Amino acid sequence: MARKRKRSLLEQVINSPAEKEESTSPKLTKYWLQRYNLFSRYDEGIEMDEEGWYSVTPEEIAVKQAERCRGKVVIDCFSGVGGNTIQFAKVSSSVIAIDIDPVKVEMAINNALVYGVDDRVDYVVGDFIHLAPSLKGDVLFLSPPWGGPMYNKVETYTLDMLQPKDGYKLFQIAQTITPNIIMFLPRNVDLAQLEELAWLSSPPLTLEIEENCVGGRIKGITAYFSCCAPEKNELSEEKLSLKAEKERTESLVPSSGFMAQISAPFGEDKTAVNLSE
Repeated sequence: MARKRKRSLLEQVINSPAEKEESTSPKLTKYWLQRYNLFSRYDEGIEMDEEGWYSVTPEEIAVKQAERCRGKVVIDCFSGVGGNTIQFAKVSSSVIAIDIDPVKVEMAINNALVYGVDDRVDYVVGDFIHLAPSLKGDVLFLSPPWGGPMYNKVETYTLDMLQPKDGYKLFQIAQTITPNIIMFLPRNVDLAQLEELAWLSSPPLTLEIEENCVGGRIKGITAYFSCCAPEKNELSEEKLSLKAEKERTESLVPSSGFMAQISAPFGEDKTAVNLSE
């Protein structure tokens, strides 16, 4: 199988003197200097192409994102050279890693071998958008191409700048699989658009936004979307609270049925409750 071929033609090319020289060219120098932030085991045989150098998620960030997926089936929709896939594989029950580029998939397999998690990942060469109808999982990770290093040249990064489809379309496709969606986006992304994604969903999703830093510098934004029902005990406490509020209200005004909206912090469900029940 491909994952067992440690001396493939691809590996020989990647480890050739010409490739090593290219990896430290002026164009990629700043990324090469951060190589251990990208993969702590870089020196043990990690492989990356040019796009991988500037698109892979720094390992420290990938670890935090993976912690949200412990014990789950995770679909990494744009897996690239496998930075996130490796960390998901360490803690989740299984991972489906998808990339349209077969060369990147071979690199991702090699990199998973370096970390000893290759047997926990199913690799797929294909287009996530076309594969979506056949996919099943608990959590879906979206880190689509941002458009290259030039993304930070704009003041506000909007979701329509994502590739190969705009962020709204990708999110809609993701929701056909699961409401539990993680998006890793540029640090200058329009946060109002992320809020819009949550509240335009049916039912509305909870949203948590996390700034991701490495070495004191913000590297990106992670948006965690989920559809979480309240725990049974929490629900019971809420009903008791509503009952007390109902009794207090009825002592002040004539009895009549009305609807009240329970306010909730940003990102939490708001529930309409009939207080006449």
